[in-house]
Amino acid sequence: MTLRFAYNTNGAANHRLDDALHLIKAAGYDGVALTLDIHHLDPFAETWAAEAGRVASLLERLELTCVIETGARFLLDPNAKHEPTLVTADAAGRARRVGFLKRAVEIGAMLSAEAVSFWAGVPKPGVDHDEARRWLEEGLHEVVTFATESGVVPCLEPEPGMLIETLDDYAALDVPGLKLALDTGHCLVTGEREPAAAVREFADRIGTVAIEDMTRGSHVHLPFGEGDMDVPGVLEALEEIGFGKLICVELSRESHRADVMIPQALDYLRGCRRPGPVLAGKQETRRQWQ
Repeated sequence: MTLRFAYNTNGAANHRLDDALHLIKAAGYDGVALTLDIHHLDPFAETWAAEAGRVASLLERLELTCVIETGARFLLDPNAKHEPTLVTADAAGRARRVGFLKRAVEIGAMLSAEAVSFWAGVPKPGVDHDEARRWLEEGLHEVVTFATESGVVPCLEPEPGMLIETLDDYAALDVPGLKLALDTGHCLVTGEREPAAAVREFADRIGTVAIEDMTRGSHVHLPFGEGDMDVPGVLEALEEIGFGKLICVELSRESHRADVMIPQALDYLRGCRRPGPVLAGKQETRRQWQ
């Protein structure tokens, strides 16, 4: 089967959204992972609905499909990165996060998104983890119900350091309808599973996939060829399970050279699918990016 690739706009943060979308299209991607942010379809702007409609029209003209991402750093609170979350002690803060995720679902429906991806959050010191888990499941049930009614696939991403950190943490949740947002690099960070094995094990629960390079034990998104990720192995596993949705490249630290990284990342992924010595190509790609 033919795998379909997207590029995450959090790796094009120095570009206007329209310019980023045109770059992604010109490089040959099938879609975009759109991280809602203050300058990329701000979900809290007064004109958010009109802007969502405009972006939907642009995506249609460019023949790009999309996934909605919700990991913007300071969108909800300019003074605290990623806060508030679904496990914030303040009930009003948790409600603000739920409201944001519902808005992301609304935008996802308008853009005919394949999925909306989100994570749990990090409990602050002093917060009881059982209590945090209760808050989390309450919020997840509300968001998943809203997404299901809206015809949007809700996906939770296990994130290193968060309350839901591993695939086992995700699997232990009792939230019917909640799909998995699998970031394959995170498997290398937590050391829980090899990324390709995770793809095969959770094949029937995956709603969206992110891919990048990472070194084992270090949560730093790296360009392909600079870490320990067996990219060809992951792509092979995705082919085996018949994964037809977007595979999203997430290089959030590469915005300063997005013009170069957007096409090079796709060239690398395409090169991984050609017969021949992958290692040689990997080494050559590393030299090009240094």
